[in-house]
Amino acid sequence: MNAGATTYEVRIAGHLDRHWSTWFGGLELSHEGDGTTTLRGPVADQSELHGLLAKVRDLGATLLSVTATDGPA
Repeated sequence: MNAGATTYEVRIAGHLDRHWSTWFGGLELSHEGDGTTTLRGPVADQSELHGLLAKVRDLGATLLSVTATDGPA
């Protein structure tokens, strides 16, 4: 993980195809049993977080939650 980066979990409605991981800066993409997708990984700063959220918006996906975690990406 990048020094100073915070690990985030971003949950969105629906299952995204795995190829979207690259577009989301290489964040880990997981399909959950409840029909959602979790994007997980290090985010360097608030600017990068806002860029990530803008990508979710641009994709037209429904944002369900954004959580900062202490665990590794």
